[in-house]
Amino acid sequence: MFDKLRSLEKKYELLCARMEEPATYSDPAAYAKYEREARELEPLITAWRRYNRACAAMEEALILQSDPEMKELAQEEFAAAREERERLEQEIRVLLLPKDPNDQKNVIMEIRGGVGGEEGMLFASDLFRMYSMYAESKGWKIDVANVSETELGGIKEISFVVEGEGAWSRLKFEAGGHRVQRVPVTESGGRIHTSAATVAVLPEVEEIDFRLDPNDLKIDTYRSSGAGGQHVNKTESAIRITHLPTGVVVECQDERSQYKNKDRAMQILRAKLYEAERAKQHAAIASERRSQIGSGDRSERVRTYNFPQNRVTDHRLSGDAKNFNLQPILNGDLDGLIDSLVTADQAALLQAQTEA
Repeated sequence: MFDKLRSLEKKYELLCARMEEPATYSDPAAYAKYEREARELEPLITAWRRYNRACAAMEEALILQSDPEMKELAQEEFAAAREERERLEQEIRVLLLPKDPNDQKNVIMEIRGGVGGEEGMLFASDLFRMYSMYAESKGWKIDVANVSETELGGIKEISFVVEGEGAWSRLKFEAGGHRVQRVPVTESGGRIHTSAATVAVLPEVEEIDFRLDPNDLKIDTYRSSGAGGQHVNKTESAIRITHLPTGVVVECQDERSQYKNKDRAMQILRAKLYEAERAKQHAAIASERRSQIGSGDRSERVRTYNFPQNRVTDHRLSGDAKNFNLQPILNGDLDGLIDSLVTADQAALLQAQTEA
């Protein structure tokens, strides 16, 4: 590990030096490349340098312990430096974990009302509002591709793109079954019902990552429409693309331009097929993992929103760390919950690395 860290520090210093060269200033693309690589390394190098300073402080304190007058103070400094070194070593191990190559990509999300009829669809609408508010707090942009609404304001299904730096790194943990326990607005007897919605999360895939054969596509145009006749388009600008080999269908009707709808539909289709191909390639590994810890796929319940108890429980976490206040979560304050999921994911990766 230490040889790797020294090598990465030399690389970081070289990148910083190249950014200072006059030739780099005249080449914006090269400067952006060096800056991006240096920015990615900076947290690791900062922790590594602080680790070295903590080691040096331990050595100095050890020497000072031979002086009777300085011994007590030196022992305190040694203990503090050792604690800092151990903390930084753990931080460095986390920073050295393999990076998810999709972390900086935009995200395609799909929410569908599940069991519970109209109540499940109203809950799907609540989830879309929650993610919209979270995206706004992060400075991300949401672009709705397709939505099917109910007369009561629920959502049968919605597809949308979240554009912004680090969107995938945060939202990838949202995939799965989301369950709600509350008294539905349609319930006259005041009884608590359990309903659900499903959330799918896919990284946006560029054309260079996954190419589609035009001969495999059936493209239809139709007039877009909304609940109650809203947003009805008199031209056939809505797009439906069917991938013939797999039967996957994607629709996009939010834009007035047929070309924009087609581009967005192609993006969503490409992401779906890319994800399916990745899942196919890893089927054997996933099957073995499912036999040990459960499938973890999108059909499994990941979170429960309990209105009577004003509590959100994420079932992938344990102990008191799995419970959160309901209203802040529904209002898009997801950072605390997602931070806990990130920490748990890193702990699992570290454990797997140790066992390997």
